[in-house]
Amino acid sequence: MKRIFGLAPVLRARKAQEDAARGAVNQSRAEIRDAEALVKRRSLQLVGADAPSEGTARAMVASLVARQSLAASLFDAQRMVTDAEEVERERVAVLADAAKRRRAVEMMAERHAELVRAHDLKADQANLDELSTTSKARNAARGLA
Repeated sequence: MKRIFGLAPVLRARKAQEDAARGAVNQSRAEIRDAEALVKRRSLQLVGADAPSEGTARAMVASLVARQSLAASLFDAQRMVTDAEEVERERVAVLADAAKRRRAVEMMAERHAELVRAHDLKADQANLDELSTTSKARNAARGLA
């Protein structure tokens, strides 16, 4: 029986694919944290940009336009969070698939190792049986038995 598992390179490749997928998930989570931090900053900016209670009409209009702009940027930041979460869900699915494919090859490797162990035990037992039989035959030929 072949002692070397023939799919060892495939197993290494599957592990590398899983590691790459895990890295992509970690990157997605970092992007989500960054987007959430941006939402928090934009929200604080919007809260801090109160409309002036007095001043010229031009200043009041400019203030309202600035608040609309901040609200739009807050909406964009919230959309970035949503998009990043969607990307993370997709990458988690890819990671799960990669883990499943790696595990399938690992199970084949485990079965192969078990077959090799069983084969070795059977060969060792056959050798012991042969030695025992040969020893008895030799002893019988010498008249020691």
